[in-house]
Amino acid sequence: MAAADSSPSIVEYFGGEDGYRCGYCKSDTGNLSHGMWAHSMTVQDYQDLIDRGWRRCGKYVYKPIMNQTCCPQYTIRCQALHFQASKSHKKVLKKMLKFISKGDVSKAASEEEPMDSHVEDAVACDFPYKAESHVSQSELTPLSVDHTERVENEDEDTGETKEEVNEQKVESGSRQICADKDTPLTGGPAHLAKIGHAPPKPGKGADLSKPPCRKAKDIRKERKLQKLLRNQPCMIEGSQFQAGDPGSVLQNSKSKPNQPKTIEDFVFVSLPDDAPHKLEVRVVRSSPPSSQFKATFQESYQVYKRYQMVIHKDPPDKPTINQFTRFLCDSPLEAEDGPNGPECGYGSFHQQYWLDGKIIAVGVIDILPYCVSSVYLYYDPDYSFLSLGVYSALREIAFTRQLHEKAPDLCFYYMGFYIHSCPKMRYKFWRLQSTCSLVAERTHFCSAEFCLVSRC
Repeated sequence: MAAADSSPSIVEYFGGEDGYRCGYCKSDTGNLSHGMWAHSMTVQDYQDLIDRGWRRCGKYVYKPIMNQTCCPQYTIRCQALHFQASKSHKKVLKKMLKFISKGDVSKAASEEEPMDSHVEDAVACDFPYKAESHVSQSELTPLSVDHTERVENEDEDTGETKEEVNEQKVESGSRQICADKDTPLTGGPAHLAKIGHAPPKPGKGADLSKPPCRKAKDIRKERKLQKLLRNQPCMIEGSQFQAGDPGSVLQNSKSKPNQPKTIEDFVFVSLPDDAPHKLEVRVVRSSPPSSQFKATFQESYQVYKRYQMVIHKDPPDKPTINQFTRFLCDSPLEAEDGPNGPECGYGSFHQQYWLDGKIIAVGVIDILPYCVSSVYLYYDPDYSFLSLGVYSALREIAFTRQLHEKAPDLCFYYMGFYIHSCPKMRYKFWRLQSTCSLVAERTHFCSAEFCLVSRC
């Protein structure tokens, strides 16, 4: 697998027969994996390995035995070129931008945990979304005055999305029904009339003279279709769809929306000269260590030590310099450069986040022929309010896109292992795609943006 002009990979295989303690579920012998010590390895060989479920920790490379291990671990792959930031992602980007440009630190932002706080969001994503049904032309009926006024009132901008307003109405309606059930009906029909409920007449059904109850969303869709049919007849005649297909009308009306903002629009925006803060991201080679890496080694280690003690509750004597070096600095990957490769070359790097002249976070990454692989992230706990776990992932996606411009084959972003049974790891999936559905028993997941790679 090694390239013709590079030295071969040298590994020492350990086997995978004996189980050992699992760091996720704390089982004493439940974790089973193949392992090998990589004395040296080409970037192409490691690319082939991680595509088959392997992963490195320092110079140790391992692959879980999926049908035997207690906590199956799947490699998350993101197609960086197709990724679109969600609303929650943009909130994190805006929060960082406001902090840098204006020094704004909202109370809500300071209370938010950067990574583990969104476990519930990942769990909620297990449920698939229901597809919206289209209204046929034959089902269109004139809107009554009451329905029109109600929809117009709902369409007013109240600072909330329409979906949030509808959810609040459903919740309030449910609470009202529950309250009505729990309240004894001592007042009889007069009591019902007072609270807005009239008893149905015996032998009668629904009042057919009144329009049936309909969802506000369907009414809004119908009103929009009627407006298109009334005000834009030329567009409809020239479009490639039948007049009786309202779904095509609605889809055509949204064919040229305003382009959504990308990560780069938030990250690379020009700041005012009087901005209170300055953020700079530096990429330094960690193996073999560059001069910039050596000069910042102690400062970077102090951030790591504090992160482990505060976030992961490690005792002070556990995150030593030797442990830090073995875990996040040593790498078997050989530094390589190619004519069609990125300017920084391939291999292992530290992506340092400098705020006002000091390191506040470090992303450990591997740059491989087809991807940027995220190894680890640690940050200063004093800046947890900036959601640096989410922010760094978005910055690494933007970095992957930058490298793609020079190296066309490099277009993926790997986030490491995903363990659905471990709540602390579920934030990984949320960090990139809060609307993806995921089934715990699924052994392979693939979409336009994400893929859980599960090869033998």
